[in-house]
Amino acid sequence: MSLPAGDYRGQSVCSSGSPSPLRDFLRTETGSAAVLVAAAFAALVWANVAPAGYESFWRTHLSVELGSYGISLELREWVNSGLMALFFFVVGLEARREFDMGELRDRRRLALPVAAGVSGMLVPIALYLAINSDHGTMQGWGTAMSTDTAFALGMLAVVGRRMPQGLRVFILTLTVVDDFLALGVIAVAYSDRIVVPPLLLAVGVFAVILALRRFRLRRGIVYALLALVAWGALLESGVDPVVIGLAMGLLTYAYPASRSDLEHATGLFRLFREQPTPELERLVREGIATAISPNDRLQRMFHPWTSYVVVPLFALANAGIPISGDQLAQAFTSPVTLGILLGYVLGKPIGIVGAAGLTTLLGRGRIRLPVGWGALVAGGTLSGVGFTVSLLIATLAFDGTRLEDAKIGILSAVLCSFVLSRLVTGAIGLLPRGTQLRALLGKADTIVDLAVPVDPDRDHVRGPRHAPVTLVEYGDYECPHCGQAEPVIRELLGDFGDVRYVWRHLPLTDVHVHAQLAAEAAEAADLQGRFWDMHDLLISHQGALRFDDLRGYAADVGLDVVRFERDMRSRAGASRVAEDAESAELSSVAGTPTFFVNGRRHHGAYDIAGLSAAVRAARAQAVVVAERTR
Repeated sequence: MSLPAGDYRGQSVCSSGSPSPLRDFLRTETGSAAVLVAAAFAALVWANVAPAGYESFWRTHLSVELGSYGISLELREWVNSGLMALFFFVVGLEARREFDMGELRDRRRLALPVAAGVSGMLVPIALYLAINSDHGTMQGWGTAMSTDTAFALGMLAVVGRRMPQGLRVFILTLTVVDDFLALGVIAVAYSDRIVVPPLLLAVGVFAVILALRRFRLRRGIVYALLALVAWGALLESGVDPVVIGLAMGLLTYAYPASRSDLEHATGLFRLFREQPTPELERLVREGIATAISPNDRLQRMFHPWTSYVVVPLFALANAGIPISGDQLAQAFTSPVTLGILLGYVLGKPIGIVGAAGLTTLLGRGRIRLPVGWGALVAGGTLSGVGFTVSLLIATLAFDGTRLEDAKIGILSAVLCSFVLSRLVTGAIGLLPRGTQLRALLGKADTIVDLAVPVDPDRDHVRGPRHAPVTLVEYGDYECPHCGQAEPVIRELLGDFGDVRYVWRHLPLTDVHVHAQLAAEAAEAADLQGRFWDMHDLLISHQGALRFDDLRGYAADVGLDVVRFERDMRSRAGASRVAEDAESAELSSVAGTPTFFVNGRRHHGAYDIAGLSAAVRAARAQAVVVAERTR
């Protein structure tokens, strides 16, 4: 099997053969920030070059009719209430994935980001209300509360390259809390006069969706049609229909692909290969779809569209305001602008850091920050960038001059938060190395994904026996991706003298017919103290793993060939291989190669850059933990 040069992301019998959904989400959000900035800039240019044309275009009505029923909305409303429902659907998907499979599967970790997220909304609202209390503009309090995910993560990529991965997850969790509460605010405080019959229809449709989910119906088209009906009903009821998007996302299951499901899909494909009929083709597609969670499939389908089309289109439709010197001077004396600006730039970091500190104190050691205090402050300043939801609420709360003042406040908050975040991360970078590590990593305990800990007396270990960093690979001697990773492992061990490497067997017998035999050959060599010699030969001769080949390798490494053959025929190493495979199942490992660094599953590329970065992060964490236990 040939491999593309430099492709270090592939796996054999893997649910996706790609990086983790969370990393994909972060990378898409980060990359889309540039597109979002470009769209906002284009809107400003358009609104200042041709203000009448800008407004007339977005106020154009578009009607959709089906029989006697129809919906007629301005283009801006189609974007704000229609396409943005899809954006919140993706936000809900990611929140559900984190709850089922990510950091929040440990429910104790939910308390702190929820408390910080709620406080990070309440403090800015309080600041806004204090500034606007006597000006008749208090109805705009919702514009100062919600963080923009794309902008926040995009800014983090620019100003926070030294920041730990936990900060990105923390910010993502905060923004999910923000969006969830903001949609509640929109539905309750910023909806038009409520019309009860269509609202009851929407509630009834949602109840049907819950019932179908209860019975595990997997027909996406059914859910899509019901969600569309609920969206239309909410629109008629006066409740902003974007709430249905978040609700549908939160209902969508996320789970790792199991090895049994993948083997079932492989078996179906083999049947199709032997007899390519339309019926078997349908069964193969259904088998593959069953192996991968609906959450993963829908995120991969819709997330690029929302990040690169929907949100930038929203910015293009809403960020355009005519700007002049007089208008800027007027805006920065407006309580609306000042309330939004101070709410984001000061209120957000104060609310987030204050709530995190209070929650940690009250937790008495049971609740710990996922990052250090320095990284937390940086996260607070980064969270002071509001755009998408803030603009959405501003269009509901204001019109005319006050709407323009609100938009100037929102855009100014983006710039000020960027500058403040750069100052914070720059200050952290000036700290001494040890202090800097504590400021970034703190005392958080990481989630351990490796179900069976490494035992140096049992496992096959290369490198220092008690090294601070342990790299575990679940591999298959016939897997071409494992063969591709082998020279990377050697280079890594050469670059880092404090890393130990552990090989565990996961022979994928449904796709690699000689993998089990090769794994047992390695264990037979181990019985004579030559495991790594045999391992190196097997991984470098993946196309020749028949019994005669294995006997030749045994002679090459100096084994007692007669004893080797006897051990192979009695399957002396089979139980050990089975134990490794069982430990892989317990750790939800479905493909090879799969790596764990200090017990944490490594997602992403396993080239030298990717693995080296993971090792450096684990080593830094190990240093902080060692200092804490002294």
